[in-house]
Amino acid sequence: MIELGGNIKLAGFKELEPAKLIVVKKMVGTYAKKIAETSPFQELSLTLKGVHNSNFEIKANVIIEGQNHHAETTDYNLFFAMDKVLSQITEMVHK
Repeated sequence: MIELGGNIKLAGFKELEPAKLIVVKKMVGTYAKKIAETSPFQELSLTLKGVHNSNFEIKANVIIEGQNHHAETTDYNLFFAMDKVLSQITEMVHK
């Protein structure tokens, strides 16, 4: 488990190569900032699982005022999957 800033948790990302991990951290940080602008959150967590056929499954969860907002996606491209799932979470929160 990787923790960023105390309230952001990344599970399953330690196996990534360092260059990819840097991009992941920057993406998560950017989206966390967008979410926090309108709704300060208690926790943002992402879980990465490698699935068959080189696909990546990512599950995201954010807790705001005790409510869980959950999204998940699967894609062959890690960064597309990250963008998709974090966009879904951001849209849920900004409604």
